[in-house]
Amino acid sequence: MTAIPQVRNRRAALLGAVCVLALAGCSEDPDAGTNGVGKLAADKIQSKSVTAAGAAAAVRLSGTVVTSGRTYKLDMRLKSDGGSGSVTSQGSTFGLLRVGEQLYLKADADFWNSNGDSGVGDSLHGKYVKVPQGDPSYKKFSGFTDKDVLLSSLLTLHGSLATDGHHDQNGVRTIRITGDDGSGGTLDVSLEGKPYPLRLVRAGGAGTLTFSDWGKSFAVTEPADDDTVDYGKQLPSS
Repeated sequence: MTAIPQVRNRRAALLGAVCVLALAGCSEDPDAGTNGVGKLAADKIQSKSVTAAGAAAAVRLSGTVVTSGRTYKLDMRLKSDGGSGSVTSQGSTFGLLRVGEQLYLKADADFWNSNGDSGVGDSLHGKYVKVPQGDPSYKKFSGFTDKDVLLSSLLTLHGSLATDGHHDQNGVRTIRITGDDGSGGTLDVSLEGKPYPLRLVRAGGAGTLTFSDWGKSFAVTEPADDDTVDYGKQLPSS
């Protein structure tokens, strides 16, 4: 007669243990093993992310930026003393290279001809064309190659900041912060290693960008003389 109560007691104990384990699993800390920024207030997360980005030696940036009603598709590698990559806008793709203060633009013949220089495209095809600092194109495009300028203008959310849960960006755990519940933009910040920004959705549909290769340096070198064209004070198509 005593065996049945003992069995019941063991079953009850087992069920109790299962319940405890289940509750423990449900309450597992999502920030366990992370860099800890997920536990901070949204403004602190953004501040740490911006600081980490500024201190990084290099970054790769890809995605879209909408400015002055025009959409630019970017794929750029940036560091403090230069940058290189490609920009696509209105169906045309061109390369940008900045070495120190010198900016180069590289495009095919169709690009130059479509910009009002019919007849010169063949001579500029595939060449690194020096962009004079006094030319309007210099100010317009040099920002795409300047890490500090580009990141300082992009890594800003508008409105009231708040956190929006834990997410994943290409296999990396992130904490998301938003401006005005997302209408002011969203930023995913890495919870692994340094709190680098990994994905940005800009306010007002102004583009989406991903950031990778933080701290991975690369070489930017002057192109060979026979691959370079210098137009002096102004590009043929400004």
